[in-house]
Amino acid sequence: MSNDTLYIDGRWFPSESGQDFPVLDPCDGRVLARVADAAPEDVIGAIRAARKAFPAWAATTAKERGAILHRAAALITERREQLALILSQENGKPIAQARGELGFTADFFTWFAEEGRRAFGATVPTNKPGVRRFTIRQPIGVVAVISPWNLPAAIVARKVAPVLAAGCTCVLKPAEQTPLSAIEIVRILEEAGLPPGVLNLITCQDPAPVGQALLDSPDIARVTFTGSVEVGRHIARECAWRMKRFSLELGGHAPFIVFDDADLERAVDQLMASKFRNSGQTCLCANRVFVQRQVLEPFTRLLVERAGALKLGRGTDPGVAIGPMIDADGFAKVKQHVDDAVARGARCLLGGAPVQVPGCEAGLFFPPTVLTGLDLDSTICHEETFGPVAALLPFDDEAEVLERANRSIYGLSGYAFTRDLGRAFRVAEALECGIIGINEGLTPTAECPFGGVKHSGVGREGGWQGLDECLETKYITFGL
Repeated sequence: MSNDTLYIDGRWFPSESGQDFPVLDPCDGRVLARVADAAPEDVIGAIRAARKAFPAWAATTAKERGAILHRAAALITERREQLALILSQENGKPIAQARGELGFTADFFTWFAEEGRRAFGATVPTNKPGVRRFTIRQPIGVVAVISPWNLPAAIVARKVAPVLAAGCTCVLKPAEQTPLSAIEIVRILEEAGLPPGVLNLITCQDPAPVGQALLDSPDIARVTFTGSVEVGRHIARECAWRMKRFSLELGGHAPFIVFDDADLERAVDQLMASKFRNSGQTCLCANRVFVQRQVLEPFTRLLVERAGALKLGRGTDPGVAIGPMIDADGFAKVKQHVDDAVARGARCLLGGAPVQVPGCEAGLFFPPTVLTGLDLDSTICHEETFGPVAALLPFDDEAEVLERANRSIYGLSGYAFTRDLGRAFRVAEALECGIIGINEGLTPTAECPFGGVKHSGVGREGGWQGLDECLETKYITFGL
């Protein structure tokens, strides 16, 4: 791949500065590609192109916009194997999970291709003779999209598809660790017929100056970001000062509750899917595993057996279920959480220390790890680990576990396993989270809203709510 990876006003460019940076395979550190390292002038050009394209794109019909998104979904599906290889290499996740993510990616384009046709207004009953009142929905303008590395295709689609479906234009800045998937998605949208300037792509090694340029621009009407709480707070402050709309998805610390009447086989199966997918590097992944004391021993035995069978390695190798941490910072965080827990008296029943994988000696691999006997002051009990570590915490009754589960600054997702219908409803309503799974550990879908409460963020993506974030309501009164 050349370093002509800035897509501005329908053309591919190198950076104005001529600088580029490497994209590394986290399995072995090899350079997969070099991409353009955007300069401030590039950001200004991308915003200018998006602003210029906005009136014409907003004036197209929802059906026309939807046809382009449908074509993009079909192309993603058609090229899934090729795209999965790119995604697996830059992110490290197993190829089967990369294929699944691309199916999810296509779903977002398909869903919003249709949902854009349902941006309805309303006729309001009049309270005055000779007057008619109604509302219409209109696109808000240029949207800045800042996407993360852990789902480098699906989250780009979840953010970009509603923007385009609503009639907004866009400047996309993907994560510096995983820009290649975003580049391919932009190429597909270009091939699908997206007009010049409607979607613009900025790749960069240091996100801070590029992000600030997006926040500073008066032409950016909305910012959507997935990432850390620290950066999210900065974006919220900057947008509030400039009266920009924003939506933030800032991670989680999900409780996973197993009651004594649960189907333990199903609970373990779902914990495996939630906890170890993408090596635990998802914001929805279970972090605090609360198990009722009566079933702690059989549940733990099943979990250690299942997790111990997972194969580590390069994501493109057959049978691999656990890939590397994305980078040295992510690896160090997982190790610090485990070391802290063990130093405070936790017992490590599985894993617990970095491993080397033959052929991937430079990779940052941390094995599936199961901890028990934790001191509640351990870091892992309070902070998101973002790694393949299951921290088991016993509890005695429903009231106790709900109080402990909600004792967190985060509130993205929560899970509970029980055969008691009344308890299922009570727990679902009591957990302070935006997304709840009852007897289910994999909750995301294009049709439903994604987002959290408390420090997990503001706003929703997916579902009709994802389109709503991109629209303004205009109230119109007519005197007859």
